[in-house]
Amino acid sequence: MAGNSFGNLFKVSTFGESHGEALGGVIDGCPAGIEIDLEAVQQELNRRKPGQSSIVTQRKEPDQVRLVSGIFEGKTTGTPIGFIIENTNQRSKDYSHIKDQYRPSHADKVYDEKYGFRDYRGGGRSSARETASRVVAGAIAKQFLAGIEIKAYVSSVGTLHLNKPYNELDLQNTENNPVRCPDAAMAETMEDYIKKIRKEGDTVGGVVSCVIKGVPSGLGEPVFDKLHAELGKAMLSINAVKGFEYGSGFAGAEMKGSEHNDLFNADGTTRSNFSGGIQGGISNGEDIYFRVAFKPVATIMQKQSTINKDGEQVEMQGKGRHDPCVVPRAVPIVEAMAALVLADNMLTKRSNKI
Repeated sequence: MAGNSFGNLFKVSTFGESHGEALGGVIDGCPAGIEIDLEAVQQELNRRKPGQSSIVTQRKEPDQVRLVSGIFEGKTTGTPIGFIIENTNQRSKDYSHIKDQYRPSHADKVYDEKYGFRDYRGGGRSSARETASRVVAGAIAKQFLAGIEIKAYVSSVGTLHLNKPYNELDLQNTENNPVRCPDAAMAETMEDYIKKIRKEGDTVGGVVSCVIKGVPSGLGEPVFDKLHAELGKAMLSINAVKGFEYGSGFAGAEMKGSEHNDLFNADGTTRSNFSGGIQGGISNGEDIYFRVAFKPVATIMQKQSTINKDGEQVEMQGKGRHDPCVVPRAVPIVEAMAALVLADNMLTKRSNKI
């Protein structure tokens, strides 16, 4: 199976399955001498882990990360950083009913067709549990990116939208509620809605917004390796993601050039930021901001028609422990993938100056 690595100079390779013994990864290219706060790494995992509130999956996993190489006396050594996260609360029997059936809108059928074999216990490598390894790598990338602040938050759940620009929000409030929406009133409305959806045995999608401050100008390349293209790939590689837009996004297509152009101030900054901090594929020093759309979780607790391996129409119903809405737990994953992109591009910028 290809495609288990991300990045060029700051590179992470992940391994493990949802219901296997452990998940983990190896980070190559992290420079030596970076102080690593292990508690901060674990805290990032805690933000992603299951069972943290009543509106997420109730699978109880401590998600305790164990770093096994690449760090000595609290600092990176420049050698590969290896880490493991043990699975301790698998209930594989919850998936026995789909051994020979394909769940609608899951990877089951295409996985079987591509590889001729699949781990049906929670989806194996196609499970969103794989993202735990990304969060560990992203947490280390964040510490390499000292001075750069990456803040993501939930801005939509279903048809409920937080229609406020990020600069009018106090993003320090994001962690004050289980939805991870920085607006308290909207967070309460979103939480009630997710609970209602869960009682109905259904799921709902949403949007995670992200803003990155302190990015220097000069990250990204002008042709195929544009910074926004790298961010787009990173976000679209996350399970359940259906869309990515940065800066003015699709709304920019409705504007005139005279409205959309970011005019310069005398110091080189811009009066507006429809570009989203990236021009010509290269960061310009302004805030980078983007939005990531997540579909409703495909496993629902309602009966649905599907097919089995023999192509026969059968009826199935979801079982087990699943998120009614993935976006609250996706916030640290979005931040982690953004950090990996920036770390990789920071090293690329350094190498270009040698």
